[in-house]
Amino acid sequence: MSYFGKLFQRPAGDSHRYREAMSFLNRMSAADRADIGIKPADFPGMARRMAKN
Repeated sequence: MSYFGKLFQRPAGDSHRYREAMSFLNRMSAADRADIGIKPADFPGMARRMAKN
């Protein structure tokens, strides 16, 4: 049943996708961030790029 709900729902707005991306980045552990070489100051730009896709 959830498949049909996802199939017919409206697409999420850009601000919603941006918030989800920021939430994802903030949940990363310090070790994960160090592995990929990003700093918290890079999060807004990364979240904008993630929201556009």
